[in-house]
Amino acid sequence: MDTAYSQYENNKSSRVIGLTYTSPIFGPVHSRRLGISLGINLLPDDGKWCNFDCIYCECGLNRFKRARNPLPSAQQVVDALVSKLQEMKSAGIIPNVLTFAGNGEPTMHPDFPTISQMVISVRNQYCPDAKVSILSNSTLVHRDDVREALMQFDNNILKLDTVDTEYINRVNKPAGKYDLDRVVENLCKFNGNLIIQTMFMKGVDENKVSVDNTGDRFVEPYIQTLKLINPKKVMIYTIDRNTPVDTLEKASKEELDSIAAKIRKEGIEVSVSY
Repeated sequence: MDTAYSQYENNKSSRVIGLTYTSPIFGPVHSRRLGISLGINLLPDDGKWCNFDCIYCECGLNRFKRARNPLPSAQQVVDALVSKLQEMKSAGIIPNVLTFAGNGEPTMHPDFPTISQMVISVRNQYCPDAKVSILSNSTLVHRDDVREALMQFDNNILKLDTVDTEYINRVNKPAGKYDLDRVVENLCKFNGNLIIQTMFMKGVDENKVSVDNTGDRFVEPYIQTLKLINPKKVMIYTIDRNTPVDTLEKASKEELDSIAAKIRKEGIEVSVSY
C-alpha cells in the first residue's frame, strides 16, 4: 500500500496517528470494497483537509494533521494519473477502479467538477473498463456543480453513519452547522445513483459517552431513511485500522450481519466488511 503511517505520542485518550496518502495519485491499493483501486488525492500530501473530524478517521484528527502544502492543480492531477496508468499498463496491471479519496474530503477542492470530467476522459482513454468512484462525506452534495459532477461517476460512495444529528456532531464532528435534512434531501436527488457507506462501531468517545450505533434506536430510523434515499447499494463496515480515539471498538460480525439482514429485507443490496 502506497501510504505511510505517522505515529506520535499519546494525547490523553486520543492517539495522534494518521495515514498520509501521497498526492495527487496513490496506490494502487487493494480495497476491501472496490478491488484494485488507484487513488486520486485532490488534497495536500502533508496532512488533512476535511470539513469532518471523525473520531475514527484513519488519517487522524484534524488538529494534529493540518496540511501546509498547496492543493494540486487540475493539470497536476491529470498528468500524474496518465503517468501512473502508463506505468501500470507496462507492468500488466489494470485498475478495477479510479477512486477519489485521500487526506480528507475530495469535493472540497475548488476545481472538483473540472477535475472529475478530466479524470473521466483519461479513464475512457487508458482503462475504459475501470469504474470511477469517490469516497465522500456527503456534505457538499447540495452544490449543484458538485452533484452534477458526481452524477457522471460509476460509484458515488457517500457517507451516512446515522440519522441522529447529536451523534453526527459528536462522532463525525462537522465544521459549522450540519443540516441532516438538507443532506438527505440532496442524496435523494441522485435518483438511486449512489452507494451509502456507513460505519458501525461500539465503545465510547473522548468524554466516555457511548458511540454504539448498532442498536435499534439508531438502526431503525436509519433504514427508514435508506428507503427514502433508495441507494443502489449500502456498504456497512466497522473499524479496520488504528483510530485516533483509542476507546473505540469494532462492531461484531453478528451485529453487522443482523443490520445487513434488516436492510436486505427492504430490498436494498448490502455489502459487509468486517
